[in-house]
Amino acid sequence: MISPVAWVRNRFGERGLAVAVLVALLALAVVPLVALPAARCKVFDSGCREHGPDVRADPVAAEKAPTPLEAATWGSYVALGDSYSSGVGAEATVADHNPLDRCHRTSKAYYHEVSKAFRFAKGSAFWACSGATTADVLDGKGGEPPQIDRIGPGTSLITLSIGGNDVGFSRVLAGCVVKLPWSKDCTRQGDDIAGRMAELRTSLPALLDKITAKAPRARVIVMGYPKAFSEVSGVDGDNITVSDQRWLNARAYDLGRLIRQSAVEADAEIAARNGRGSVEFVDAYSAFAGHEVGSKDPYMNGLVLNLSALEAEPRSYHPTANGHHALAGLFIEQIKKGPGRPLS
Repeated sequence: MISPVAWVRNRFGERGLAVAVLVALLALAVVPLVALPAARCKVFDSGCREHGPDVRADPVAAEKAPTPLEAATWGSYVALGDSYSSGVGAEATVADHNPLDRCHRTSKAYYHEVSKAFRFAKGSAFWACSGATTADVLDGKGGEPPQIDRIGPGTSLITLSIGGNDVGFSRVLAGCVVKLPWSKDCTRQGDDIAGRMAELRTSLPALLDKITAKAPRARVIVMGYPKAFSEVSGVDGDNITVSDQRWLNARAYDLGRLIRQSAVEADAEIAARNGRGSVEFVDAYSAFAGHEVGSKDPYMNGLVLNLSALEAEPRSYHPTANGHHALAGLFIEQIKKGPGRPLS
């Protein structure tokens, strides 16, 4: 069998053979450059593709952000706070009047309605306590364990009302009701309130920081306080004049603004560090609109006197069962709505 080289020499002669060899060598040099982009890019700086950085799946970023409801219900719900959360004033059963219950947790407190509105994967618990201050939430009160010990990494929702006892609203109201000749005028208590508000401006953010550190994945919903008085001309609201009613309502509004600002700042800190929880504010100031003390159908108890002890009963100026139903509606709406930003 004749070889290819011999065949070319016989057919085209020595010159033809040389041409054939030259063509073969050129093909060996050019074909890789045409067929292989990497070689073409390196030799001619042509056909090079731009390569961006390697894109790898980020397991955190790839995780789908939960809905507000999912973020609130994956764990447990815990209700903390003072008498506006424990349900003082909303007594409906014999057990609600149990004198041994130092925290006065009642059957019509908004907690019960909120806990039944959603299915919390790890259940719910009711630990709000009448008379609680920001310090009491951290340290306990009257033999009760610290409320903050009731929450943890498995808590997904916390509701909270706090601050009213820090600024001494019960004492302020007493000063407005009693009006003894040697007592301060109702509105002359402003300086005392301002001083206690300034202290709360420090203690409330500190409390929220500790709550979010203890339950870092929880949605913390903090409630402001409702307007108590109707401010209707001719309705003195338990010996409190209309001008005093307006002044007291204004102090509740100021307290709500302080609580709101503290919540906004706490939530901004969580968002800045890409935290997984939130701190949210529920504005309850107008929750009882048309149903304040002095109205025909009040959602707030007026002055209730214990005549034997000559003192006001604890339920004075606290929400009724209907009032707690209104507050529950605000919390339920906020739980569905969310903080107004994506939850990590």
